[in-house]
Amino acid sequence: MPDYLPFDPNPRSPDPKPPAGSCDCQFHVFGPAATYPVRAGAAYEMPTATIDVALQLHRTLGIERGVIVQATTYGADHQVVLDALEAAGPGYRGCANALVLLEGSDSYIEKLDAAGIKGARFNRQGLGVSMSTKDFERAISRIRELGWYAKFQPEASGVMEQLPLFQSLDIPVMLDHMGRPDPRQGSADPSLKAVLELLKQGNFWVMLSLTEKISRDGAPWDDVIPIAHAYLEAAPDRLVWGSDWPHPVSVKQPPNEGDLVEQLYRYAPSGELLSKILVDNPTAFFGFEK
Repeated sequence: MPDYLPFDPNPRSPDPKPPAGSCDCQFHVFGPAATYPVRAGAAYEMPTATIDVALQLHRTLGIERGVIVQATTYGADHQVVLDALEAAGPGYRGCANALVLLEGSDSYIEKLDAAGIKGARFNRQGLGVSMSTKDFERAISRIRELGWYAKFQPEASGVMEQLPLFQSLDIPVMLDHMGRPDPRQGSADPSLKAVLELLKQGNFWVMLSLTEKISRDGAPWDDVIPIAHAYLEAAPDRLVWGSDWPHPVSVKQPPNEGDLVEQLYRYAPSGELLSKILVDNPTAFFGFEK
């Protein structure tokens, strides 16, 4: 198992701070390993990144809400997220790994729901969690029964391979990492065009995240700005932002979170758009109190 680089230990406060009630709609927690053992066959293991460190990061950034997303590292065992939600308090929600919908008992899934976990994420194939068509349909049926949302992590090459899986879904769907289009292809990129079509359906949402890995030019990530602007033009009421802290499977030094927040300011230069992405849209999608 390769060693992946840890998060920047010295996050800086963005200038200016984001609006009150802002939400980091995707971050993860890892370890300590003695308390939360990695599942057998996990595709990766990250350096320790606890909920206490994450909450301190959010205080530094001016973030007041968040969504803790279960990493494939732990599979169907969600104790690390359950404990993190208890520590974080009512301003935080969770997103399960979809594997639990196949392996977890009804009572365990009810426990997740009661703790504030309201969605399930389907990870890309390269991270070691895959499903047959039958199992996928069973998982989606369970999501529909629960009233949850489905979340999809794109492949490194974009969403085109996965598109047949989710393009006809009628439940709320969150697409991670902007669908991972290739900025070198501009408006001709197939993943970008596919996501723009999905946004016309009304039940699809997009997370503005993973800027540093989508970019082909590197910081300050100018080549990703047109992608974000295309989504903002298409569906400003169905975009959210996530830090993806602590940046799993990074082989290059992860960025400073202050830089990522300020990159969002470049995506959405008006205060109205910024409030939609950081406050209003997450409130609507994740069910936070207004």
